[in-house]
Amino acid sequence: MAAKPIKIGIVGLGPVGSILADRFQNAGCDVSLCIRDVVQANKIKDEGIVLTNVIESESKFKNIYSSISDMAEQELDFLIFAMKAYHIQGAMEEAAELNSDKLTVVSAQNGIDVEQLLVPTFGESKILRMIINYAGGMVEPNTVKATFFTPPNYLGSIDDSKAKEAEQFAEILNGADLATKAVDSFEILKRSWEKTILNAALSALCGVGRLTMAEAMNDPDTLELVEQMISEAVSVAETEKIRFPDGFIRQCMRYLKKGGDHFPSLALDLIEGRQTEVDYFNGKIVEYGRKHYVRTSLNLSFYNMVKAMSNKNIASRIPGEPKDMTKRILDKGMVNASPSSFKNSDCYLGVDLGSAFAKLSVVDEEGDALFRYILPTYSKDRQELENVMQTIASNFNIKFSCATGYGRKHFGQTDIIKTEINCAAAGVAHSFSGEKNIIDIGGEDIKVIRCDGADHVSNFYMNDKCASGTGSFLSEIAERAQINIADMSSLAAHSSYDKELNSFCTVFAKTEIMSWIFDGMTNQDIARGVYISISNRVAKMRLESGIPTYMIGGVIAHHPYLQVLLGDKFDEDIQVIDDPQYVVSLGAALIARQHTKKNDLDSDLKSKESVVS
Repeated sequence: MAAKPIKIGIVGLGPVGSILADRFQNAGCDVSLCIRDVVQANKIKDEGIVLTNVIESESKFKNIYSSISDMAEQELDFLIFAMKAYHIQGAMEEAAELNSDKLTVVSAQNGIDVEQLLVPTFGESKILRMIINYAGGMVEPNTVKATFFTPPNYLGSIDDSKAKEAEQFAEILNGADLATKAVDSFEILKRSWEKTILNAALSALCGVGRLTMAEAMNDPDTLELVEQMISEAVSVAETEKIRFPDGFIRQCMRYLKKGGDHFPSLALDLIEGRQTEVDYFNGKIVEYGRKHYVRTSLNLSFYNMVKAMSNKNIASRIPGEPKDMTKRILDKGMVNASPSSFKNSDCYLGVDLGSAFAKLSVVDEEGDALFRYILPTYSKDRQELENVMQTIASNFNIKFSCATGYGRKHFGQTDIIKTEINCAAAGVAHSFSGEKNIIDIGGEDIKVIRCDGADHVSNFYMNDKCASGTGSFLSEIAERAQINIADMSSLAAHSSYDKELNSFCTVFAKTEIMSWIFDGMTNQDIARGVYISISNRVAKMRLESGIPTYMIGGVIAHHPYLQVLLGDKFDEDIQVIDDPQYVVSLGAALIARQHTKKNDLDSDLKSKESVVS
């Protein structure tokens, strides 16, 4: 009988996790992925993982989960954590459900002592540490541009009790052309220090100085800083009985001089305002230096600078800063009113967690909009969403709340959840009651909703199997055509081109766009051709004739020319709702209001029945 395939689970689908997933899948393993980001999950479901540049490969996956605990049904042999070290603690409660006698856990993070974050949940005897010697960047949610691989990777059991499993793991990767060497616990500790010294010498400096690796290594002033940070770290390592060969500092400098003209991961996180892993880089060098009374002045300086720049709570220590942040959010989000009068009156919150953007709406007792806000959905840094939620909580008396959209099931800060179909119907009905069609073109799907005379959803249609004609489709096509997406609508309005893309598939459509460009087609004609394709896609969905039709969603908000084409296509007077991006979140807020009214009415009736009885 054929041996059963090794079952691999991967948590964290950045460059490191994506490359591992592809390699194990190509090696014939049964790979399960945990992806919380809805856009990335849908992209990988539809198109798989794509690797380019240094590693060229494509792979498809059938087991994709939105939570770690859901992977328990797979009874995994290996569970790989390829997420940032600071996310580990939050993942451990779910991960504990996967613990079993046969499970081996792999730490594939950068930094010193990161494997110890897994020990309280799994114990030392189950854990392998992997030192990754490749890197890449995400160019699309499912696509990694692998920038380099300096083989081999290293893998070792942290207490040598899983040496056999380390050999098996390495053997699979070697068979998939990702050279990996299994080593003992002492060697893996040395390799983790070696890799961290390289990361710590350059990453914080690049982040603070806004320098690429090439820029930092080609400037004599910063070059001196890099060499001194390496020297400090080597001195600390030696007090931990970790010995490097003669000329190690020179080897490090030679290695770093090969760095490309791009930012290290930590520097990118700092520049983009996200949390960094500096605690496990320079922070660990400083920590061990203090333990042995070794001065680490430069590592300490850059560690403190990175912490000061990335500390999300620093505003609370600056007089007036939280107020300024709240004022900025309120100034952007308030709808023709001052927030001061809403602290003592009942308000209702709707949160639409779309595939690309989160929209929030607050309404009053009459259902009129008081506040609305938009920001990227579930970015890696969720602090901005938390800031908006806190601003709403402190300035409005939110009696009840409702979440909707792709991410509604993973958002625990509202009282109820509803589908975006029902919320869209409620949002449109607030201004236009009676029978109607609603066309909602979003980031990842198209919906056509039919409402009856009582404003209830009587039917709906979706293209949820394909993202063609959606916001993500438009973004990718515009990028391939090198057209500023904000200009597409005005460009299309100046064209009379009447041909569409032959393919609805995003991949093939992008190839076809290239042929249009090679044929010398103007940006105006390309834009109109793309819009015609989307209109034809919508036209294939059923639209009830003879009743009003309204358009909502982010796409029509930024691509108004679609209204013209769809009106011609259906021979209907199609109307666009005011502020179309917020209609679904408005509907969620109105449903929260209706839910409260119904509960209050039921409570009053019960009270009266109790009095009568």
